[in-house]
Amino acid sequence: MKKNQHILSCLHIAIMCWLVPGTLAAQEIVPLWPPGKMPNSRGLSLADSIANERLYVVGTPKLRAFFPSSAETSGAAVLICPGGGYVRTAYVTSGLQLAKWFNTLGVSAFVLDYRLPNSPDVLQREIAPLQDAQRAMRLLRAHAAEWNISPSRIGVMGISAGGHLATTLGTREEDVAAIGDSVDKLPYKPNFMILVSPVITMGELTHVGSRTALLGDHPSAELIAKYSNELHVTASTPPAFIVHAFDDKAVPVQNSLMFYEALVAKHDSSTLHVFPRGGHSIALRNNPGSTQLWTRLCEEWMLEMGFLTPPDEKREGNAKSR
Repeated sequence: MKKNQHILSCLHIAIMCWLVPGTLAAQEIVPLWPPGKMPNSRGLSLADSIANERLYVVGTPKLRAFFPSSAETSGAAVLICPGGGYVRTAYVTSGLQLAKWFNTLGVSAFVLDYRLPNSPDVLQREIAPLQDAQRAMRLLRAHAAEWNISPSRIGVMGISAGGHLATTLGTREEDVAAIGDSVDKLPYKPNFMILVSPVITMGELTHVGSRTALLGDHPSAELIAKYSNELHVTASTPPAFIVHAFDDKAVPVQNSLMFYEALVAKHDSSTLHVFPRGGHSIALRNNPGSTQLWTRLCEEWMLEMGFLTPPDEKREGNAKSR
């Protein structure tokens, strides 16, 4: 009995160490842009600025890579866009911790450190995060063989304002990340989207702080429409798994409802879960009531949609990225 208790105690310590943010070290750090090739840049040399587990300045846009065991990998991958209202990124709670959870599902996960619109180095504020996201998705496909990833099963996950970035990546047809290298030839559209408490619209029901940070104090009607992603869903938009809480005081639940309705109108097989409680930026764990089920539901959705099940060689060889 004592031996069993000792084993359980050691296991508990190991799990707690795994959950402590300071221990969540990426297995690989991948800069997005070659030296001197980052678009939309004034050429300033900036250092990352971190406080309270949040990035306030992203000097070097990059991927933080987390890989599952090679024996357990499904071949799927997820690009994670942390939230933070476009003025910071909560890269631990809505980034690194989620990456390790994906690893338990056999999914390779990549946390995106994207440039923020208020960066003094950025020339055109609203396109900087999208440029980094498009480049990141292309890099995942460029390294697919090396990282044991299926190019046709790469998704994007976004939390809060990161959800806006994720849906911009999933709906935007305009390529803003091309720099003239071989990576440009690869698709930047994700194959699926996972959205948690997402900002979707820049209109009346937006999160005002995110809109101001991204588009400025007095954006034009045209700019608001361009970045209201519910207006840009097409038949080629990838399917989405969407989670929101009814009691979200920061981002109205109508954001998720509008996006889901737009997906349904295009006959896109997507899923929406609105839970009674959970507040904003629903967490990975310790959620109230039924909201605690969201991770299990997400896993089941990925299985049902075929993103966690490696296809046979014939299907894999014929698969095409969106």
